[in-house]
Amino acid sequence: MGCSKRSSSSPKIVRRAAEISWRRRFHLHRGEPPSLRSPFVGPDEKLNHFTLKFKSSVHKSHYQPRAKANSCDVRVEIPKQWYNLVADLSVKPPPPLHPMTHKPLNPEDLSPLFPDELIKQEVTNERFISIPDEVIDVFRLWRPTPLIRAKRLERLLETPARIYYKYEGTSPAGSHKPNTAVPQAWYNAKQGVKKVVTETGAGQWGSSLAFACSLFGLNCEVWQVRASYDQKPYRRLMMQTWGAKVHPSPSTVTNCGKKILESDPSSPGSLGIAISEAVEVAATNVDTKYCLGSVLNHVLLHQTVIGEECLKQLEAINETPDIIIGCTGGGSNFGGLAFPFIREKLKGRMSPIFRAVEPTACPSLTKGIYAYDYGDTAGMTPLMKMHTLGHGFVPDPIHAGGLRYHGMAPLISHVYELGFMEAVAIPQTECFQAAVQFARTEGLIPAPEPTHAIAAAIREALNCKATGEEKVILMAMCGHGHFDLAAYDKYLHGDMIDLSYSTEKVQASLAAVPQVVP
Repeated sequence: MGCSKRSSSSPKIVRRAAEISWRRRFHLHRGEPPSLRSPFVGPDEKLNHFTLKFKSSVHKSHYQPRAKANSCDVRVEIPKQWYNLVADLSVKPPPPLHPMTHKPLNPEDLSPLFPDELIKQEVTNERFISIPDEVIDVFRLWRPTPLIRAKRLERLLETPARIYYKYEGTSPAGSHKPNTAVPQAWYNAKQGVKKVVTETGAGQWGSSLAFACSLFGLNCEVWQVRASYDQKPYRRLMMQTWGAKVHPSPSTVTNCGKKILESDPSSPGSLGIAISEAVEVAATNVDTKYCLGSVLNHVLLHQTVIGEECLKQLEAINETPDIIIGCTGGGSNFGGLAFPFIREKLKGRMSPIFRAVEPTACPSLTKGIYAYDYGDTAGMTPLMKMHTLGHGFVPDPIHAGGLRYHGMAPLISHVYELGFMEAVAIPQTECFQAAVQFARTEGLIPAPEPTHAIAAAIREALNCKATGEEKVILMAMCGHGHFDLAAYDKYLHGDMIDLSYSTEKVQASLAAVPQVVP
């Protein structure tokens, strides 16, 4: 009986609700605020239980801001300072050496390649370096970047762990690389430099520098590793759209490139070769400087905006990471996230595990030796103490082009030697399996490089499932894979194969590592 009575009165309520809903949409479309008066009860209407419930639910949907399902919707400020981990290390990293004399490098030895301010940042022991206002103004285009909890991935894995990722794919270039490209371009422009040259693997660094140069009126020339030049044409088009000139490496433009092609006309190239070509051009042209997308101290310094933001975001939601995971090629992405957290660990404020993840085809941390080696194939750069597979090592053409580097950043290598972090190598098929799981739950298609971090995070989450531990897992999601879909095509059609590094090739390249007497 009650149902029939309620049914007879409901058409009036529904009509009134529809009318007010239409009015509200009309006013919101015009930019006018909806009435603060009850939207469903007119002056002659009687307030009943059904109306109150309906009104309450619609008030929530119209007036209360909806938190994103996964995003930790926390407002934090863009950091105003970069953090230098060297200042907090009781054991300082070994200095770079001059490639000819094998003596410690003087800062002025770097002046043919870098502007003065970047040289100062490379050798400084200061804990914090102020970020120029002009750089922060550009950062506002995409920073701060989101910290997101991967709840749907957690449910798929049925893990008690909480998985968070710091997503750097919101930048104009789609990765973390503009964090250093912008300041490098700004410091060069400030010093009056007209042109910068660089190398790039997957194209994320090259496109980031091209973007930054377009903002500050610099000419930009890029040598892209041949394997990625062929695999990822859209990254090349991004660079060209922002005004850069792009060469496949090895190229016929430089003496270094010509020598490589003479010995191996079908060489897929490597980051070491591309670096040699760019350095050669910078060293022989007085109006040109060189920019590097990873490895060096000042590059890792710039990337610490990632970790500094993430610290504040986690603090705001009362979370402390138990493990921090990131992919490593040259090390800037991992260092950018991890270094501020290592500082907190050194001060006794937290105690996370730090885990670097590299490809099995280029495992410099897990299989390389810790020695002084050149940063490039031709031996033109300073000698750096780092984990290396030998500067002559050319990795197989895996799809994570940004991880195909023979060495690891000296500062990352030093931290690894001190025992502050651990490393693991994962094959690319497992990485892409993890990437597809991630894409089908979280919606984001990751670049091939951070798929290594995702795979390691899934391993850890499944271990938590087995042990029942409720760990907080934080991983670095350094970019999206919108221009890497050829790699996904290979995986989805079963054509992707795992490539392990060649022991014979590594032994041959290690034999060429210079013998440096301490």
